[in-house]
Formats: sequence, C-alpha cells, structure tokens
Amino acid sequence: MIVDLFAGPGGLDVAAHWLDVPSIGIEFDESAVLTREEAGLSTIHADVTRWQPSDFTEVVNVLTGGPPCQTFTVAGNGHGRKALKDVVSLVEMLGEGKIDDVLAQVAKYEEVRTGLVLQPLIWVLRALEEGRPFEAILLEQVPTVKPVWDAMKTVLESKGYGVDVGILRTEEYGVPQTRRRAVLASRWHVPSAIVKLPEPTHQKYVGTALNTEPTLDFSVGRPQWISMAEALGWDEPFTVVSNYGSGGDPKNRSKRRHDRPAFTVTGKISRNRVVIDDSREERRFGPEHAGRLQTFPTDYPWSGTDISQQIGNAIPPRLGTHILAWLLGIDVELDEKFFADRSDHWKGPDDERALQIRNGIARTEVLGNSITTILKSPSRHVVEVPNPKLSPAPAT
Repeated sequence: MIVDLFAGPGGLDVAAHWLDVPSIGIEFDESAVLTREEAGLSTIHADVTRWQPSDFTEVVNVLTGGPPCQTFTVAGNGHGRKALKDVVSLVEMLGEGKIDDVLAQVAKYEEVRTGLVLQPLIWVLRALEEGRPFEAILLEQVPTVKPVWDAMKTVLESKGYGVDVGILRTEEYGVPQTRRRAVLASRWHVPSAIVKLPEPTHQKYVGTALNTEPTLDFSVGRPQWISMAEALGWDEPFTVVSNYGSGGDPKNRSKRRHDRPAFTVTGKISRNRVVIDDSREERRFGPEHAGRLQTFPTDYPWSGTDISQQIGNAIPPRLGTHILAWLLGIDVELDEKFFADRSDHWKGPDDERALQIRNGIARTEVLGNSITTILKSPSRHVVEVPNPKLSPAPAT
C-alpha cells in the first residue's frame, strides 16, 4: 500500500488506482482535499510534518511524494533556488542522523514550504529507525530540485537502497505536454545498477518554429508524442499563445500549434490564449481541458477553489502510471488502449478498497472525528491532532 505525501488532487493516486494498488494521500490544502473526496480517494487532511511512518501499519510499504514546488520554480518567489545549497547540506545532515537539528534549521526559513522537500527523506529515515523500511520510494519535483534528489540518492544508497535519479520529459511517456520533472526512484536492497527509470514510450518533442515541421526519429521504434488536438478531441486547427514570454522578453509570447504537445500545464494555464486558426476566434483552456492535458479522466470531479492551480500542481497520472508500474514490478501492457479505457470516465475506489486502506492506519485516535478523511466516512472535522514526537516540549 502507498502513502502519498503532498498528494494534491490525486495525480499519483489515480495512477495507483489504475494499477489496482491501494493508496492513501496526505494533503493539507482544503480545495485539493475536496477534489479528492469527490473522486473517492482516501485522504488524510493534515500537515505532513504532523504524521510519520509509525502512524500506519506495516502494510503501508511504499512512499511517494511531490513536495510543494512553488519556491523552486522559475515562476515562484525563488526562495528555494536561493536556499538550494543549504537544503543539500541539510540532506547530508539527515544522512548523519541529525533529524532534530535539521528540523530546527528548517524552522528558521522565511518560506516554510522550502523545507518540506526534506520530509520524504525524514520519513524514510524514521521508518528505518523503526525497523520497517519502505520497500519502494518515488519522489518528483521540478528540475531545479534535482541536486536535492542527487544528495538524497547518496544518503539512501548508504542505507541500503538502490536509487536512480533523472529528468523525465512527460511527452516521452504519452503526456500531451512538454513538462519536465526531476524524479527519484528507489528500491530497498536492490542494487542501483538495476534500479533504472523506465524507458520512454514516445518520441521527444524537439521545439521548432511555429510553422516548421518538428524533427522525428522513427529509428528509435517509438511513435511520436501525443498532440493537444488528439488529447482534447478538437478537429479545428488552433494555436496556443502562452501567458509567459520567451528569450527574456515578457512581450515575446511563445506560440504552439494544435498538432504539437502543450506547453507545461501550470496554475496559470487559463491565461493562455487559444486562437482558432480559421475564424481567429479566441478561447481559453478550462479545467476540463487542463485536466485532459495532464491526462486526468475527462469527468474527473474538480472541486473547491483555484482548480487551475490544483491541476498545474499535480503529477500527470499517465506519467505516474508508467513509473509506478515499473517501480513496483507490475506486469501490465501500458498501451494506448489501457489509457483510452480509463480517460473518458472516472470510477474511484470502492468500499472494499476504502476499508482496506482504513485498516492501514495505526493512529487509532484519528479514525473517528478527526483530521482523517477516509472514503465513506460520515463527516470530516478539521481538528489538529498533536504528534508527540514533533510537539514542542512543555514549558518548565
């Protein structure tokens, strides 16, 4: 069973469900939790730092996570990029067992989200201390964070894990957008020489001028990437004008045709202009379009506020499916039929699966009226439950 840290609206949980793997997500954002509830995904509505491996039974043996990326992105405030070297040094301290010292240092950050990138490693180390190591680990973030994953790779290998770290291009895995993600994948007691991220299933998109035919290399034996028009089912030609500038000029807006993959789907995708070529009519991408470009099912029940941001923050389920299937050794043919059968209609986990997931929680005091949301529970109350290992010492 998977515990997914910073689970967002459910990108990785959707992938796990498609692969028939039980998963429970921990997510703090109220709107993302509302989406997850509507989708029937089991969720703990909580701050990741208030939970730990011992709050689950030993059936929860896979750890995944996509920590908040805003401070590490080009579009964000940049605090994470400035603190990158410091964060890497903190990873090294964690490798030396100095968890408390690291938490004290992180508490001083002016941007609290920056330190959250360390939480997955803290979870791994605590699980090792408890003699119940996670069998598999999957982490993903923006490419800027790769040095942190590289540092974690060194620590994990010293603890008995095999690890691979790389930058994956989502269009090479059938996602209709040119998103790039830094991915860390790890297996317990498997040599790093054997742990290698899955091979691409589609060709890389080589950016070209707007009206120039893209470069394709069919000698590699893979089909070309999937275009926006294919993913959206739109027959009329269109051009997308990006909300972002290029070449350092904010007025120089990048453009991309309908028969290419989309730009990276961000929380501001609704600001992109969609120009219908024949009529010059302009449209905008709505949540249903952004969700499809992220490979969520067409009728995925987006809820709450700032849905564009929820979608932009999520890992594309199709990418997650490829990585999880490889990481967990699931023998399934991930062809176009597999994804087509799952893309038009969303049917979440059933009651039996919800009960199975509920039984994976060991922190019994939160199984009633608490911050824990379990599928089919009658109500949810946002009540902080202190974690004794993380609560401040009482005043003397």
